[in-house]
Amino acid sequence: MNYKELVNEVTRLLDDFQEDKQCIDSFTEDTAKDLKNLSSADQKFIIDALYGCNMHKKLLDVVVSIFYNHHGKKLFRVDRNLFIVVCYLAMFCLDDLGVEHFSRIIKSLDISKMHKFLSFFFNISNLTTHIQREWSHIYDAAVVDNNWITPLLRWCNEIEVLLDQLAKKISRGNLPKQSPRKNTKPREFDLTQPKTRPLPAPEVIPQKDKLKPVPATTHRTPKEPEILDEMKQSNRQKALQILNEANSQQFRCANPQKSEKTQNTISQILQSRDAELQFDKLYTSGSPATQKMNSLPVRLNTTAILREGALYNRQLEEELQRLERLSQGASEPSTFLQWQKEMKEKDLQEELAELERRRLEGRISHEEAVLARERVLERNHHKAQQTKEETAELMRKYAEKRLKEEKEMRELVQQVADGHKNSKAAKAKLQEIKQRIVKEVSEQSRELLSQALEEAQAELSRKMELICQIHAFESVPLVRQKFVDDTETAGHDLLCEMSLAELRERLAVLSESEQCELEDRRQRIFQEKQLKEQLLLEQLDNIALQRSQAEQAALRSQEEKRMRSELREAVSRDERVLALQKTLDMKKNEQVLPLTMKTTLNKKQVLEEQHWQELEHNFEQQIYRIFQQSSKTNGALYKK
Repeated sequence: MNYKELVNEVTRLLDDFQEDKQCIDSFTEDTAKDLKNLSSADQKFIIDALYGCNMHKKLLDVVVSIFYNHHGKKLFRVDRNLFIVVCYLAMFCLDDLGVEHFSRIIKSLDISKMHKFLSFFFNISNLTTHIQREWSHIYDAAVVDNNWITPLLRWCNEIEVLLDQLAKKISRGNLPKQSPRKNTKPREFDLTQPKTRPLPAPEVIPQKDKLKPVPATTHRTPKEPEILDEMKQSNRQKALQILNEANSQQFRCANPQKSEKTQNTISQILQSRDAELQFDKLYTSGSPATQKMNSLPVRLNTTAILREGALYNRQLEEELQRLERLSQGASEPSTFLQWQKEMKEKDLQEELAELERRRLEGRISHEEAVLARERVLERNHHKAQQTKEETAELMRKYAEKRLKEEKEMRELVQQVADGHKNSKAAKAKLQEIKQRIVKEVSEQSRELLSQALEEAQAELSRKMELICQIHAFESVPLVRQKFVDDTETAGHDLLCEMSLAELRERLAVLSESEQCELEDRRQRIFQEKQLKEQLLLEQLDNIALQRSQAEQAALRSQEEKRMRSELREAVSRDERVLALQKTLDMKKNEQVLPLTMKTTLNKKQVLEEQHWQELEHNFEQQIYRIFQQSSKTNGALYKK
């Protein structure tokens, strides 16, 4: 390939390379695979230029960007990578290529574009002002001055000669160009193509014996079900015919209808039976007893027992508090209020302690976060320092590698130059060596041919023997047994990795711990159940005692009522009481006439007052029931 094609190929690869999605190393490897059909020198030039443009992208972008800022109105952005390649060759490869080869490369490209770029780039004022200032932002000023600015200023005189030549070509204008000479293109040898191997003979497919066809009776429905259905239908028709004949030819002597006497007797029997029935009779169990005894025990559940026990306990506590107030006086505070005050003070102390504990925990977590942040910053600083050292080491190695490659390239160029000088002597010497080799080969070819035939025969026999051994090994059944060691891990390099034996041991320990926890839970539940049963038994004893006391109190009250009623009857039978009752009746009769008018006028008011009194009485009873229910629930909660 000529210089223009090489530079265009590098430009195309730079256009295809995507820095954010691809790696330069992998991209260069893929490019080297695609360029196998080129010569080694062309491959080396393309790979070195591509890799160098990407490695020094920042420096090259600075120069090209400043160039576009000065001359961007007359140039296309498509040519940016072309200028980058030319800038790389001028900065890093000018010493290796020399002015002659560099001039050939520049002249093979567009003359006007190259003249503008080189006149800008090798301008002393541009190098020492804009470009040096921007490069100093990337590297140190001393490194920029020593490595790039000084060498470029040294080449300015030679480049001015090249620029004059380019200017003369531009001034000549559009002169007719000579057609390039056609180079001799080599052709491939017209060799005889080898014959294709014949296909192996196909294996004979064995012919199977013809099978007997399936008989037709296999897929045909049998006749037996049809015959049975026909017999059933004929038997049914015969039975119906016989039944019709029997019904039409009954015995005339037998009269199925009953006489009137028989019917009357049957009706009388039915009426007598209906009269004996008593569906509408009212059954009563008699008047209820005046005194009912709770002979049958009522089964109470746990909630009812606890509720009733709490009620009795609350009543007992209220009675004790009432007696204590009566004995000590109403001015002293009750024990409940004192207990409530103590509990409030205790809750307040616990709340203050919890607030203080939370505040201290927050301070501790804040201090821990500050320490963790300092540790992270120190670790990041250490990593950054280590990364800088590694980068410096890599840059040093790369510089050594580049120096070595440049030295090898110079040696190769020197060898090629020396080879061009001594080409004629080398060709004559090569001709003599070839003739001598041909003579030696012609003498040894016969011996080698016979020896090759023997070796081929021996190799063929060895291969046949090896094939037989392989077939024998394949025919032997393999024993696929894998011995597993329970104490070895799988080898996945995980932190939580463990062997099978360790897993079994841990599972056994976990099962034992779960069993112990289950036993402890069962024991705790059993103890709680026993305590609950004991509490229920105590509540039942207390309830029985309270009920017995309530029954005795009810009996005493009934006895007192009976005695009072007897006393009232005795007093009512006294003569003096009867006389006073008579005088009272007379007085009432005297007051009846003047009061009749007044009662008729105020009848409506009296009815309204009675109605309102009934409503107030019902409302008071409802409030009393609600108060009793709330006191019961509060007492049960207090006992719990």
